[in-house]
Amino acid sequence: MYIKAKKSLGQNFLIDREVLEQIVSTCDIANKEILEIGPGTGNLTTYLLKKNPKKLYVVEKDDELAILLKEKFDTEIEIINDDILKINEESISEQKLTVFGNLPYNISTEILSKWIFSISKNFWFENLVLMFQKEVADRIIAEFNNSKYGRLSILTNWKLNVKKIIDIKPQSFSPRPKIDSSLLLFTPKENFFKLKNPKNLEMITRVFFSQRRKMLKKPFNQTFINAKEVAEKFEIDLNLRPQNLEPEMYFKLTKEYEDLRG
Repeated sequence: MYIKAKKSLGQNFLIDREVLEQIVSTCDIANKEILEIGPGTGNLTTYLLKKNPKKLYVVEKDDELAILLKEKFDTEIEIINDDILKINEESISEQKLTVFGNLPYNISTEILSKWIFSISKNFWFENLVLMFQKEVADRIIAEFNNSKYGRLSILTNWKLNVKKIIDIKPQSFSPRPKIDSSLLLFTPKENFFKLKNPKNLEMITRVFFSQRRKMLKKPFNQTFINAKEVAEKFEIDLNLRPQNLEPEMYFKLTKEYEDLRG
């Protein structure tokens, strides 16, 4: 059964054996429950099965590919033929999952944000091994005082530790994308800053980074009625720029915003 990659679903199938080996060796998955996002034609799936997981769930939105995967793997995997953005991952298994995904570039940050915001107390996953467009990965792992640092770095840093594993060239895929990719490993933070509503952190980082080259004075005045007092409380120089504040400070400012609003 020949399958042509669909541009509309952001499909680029990983075909490089060396890279596939590196991905499945990122963490120990023997006898663990695994979730693979967007398995495509099942190249990574094959390598994951070689590592003897306890169970392998795959989420594939494309109906044709879901049929192909059923033909290829039969009962070795459990296929969830659905859109990852519409799934409640916590209902997949009672065990904590290790997640692998060559994420569609067009919705990769949406998927990551969904997972970060859906965690309240307990994490439904043990590790996330995810592939992103390199440019997006660079924004995720950027530290403060770096021009790539922004909303994505702060939201990720809130609940997850992140580490780059490898960069991957276009020739490792079919069809070849026009850009490089990066593989990142995410692990849950045991203690993360508690906020009433994650959407407030999203809103504050959006206000601050929508004009990232401007001084902090402007977003402070937009966010707080008592901007000067808040800045003094946290000893923040309003002549700095949004990229000069570390993630922890954005969590504190969000909590302050929530407390002031009652």
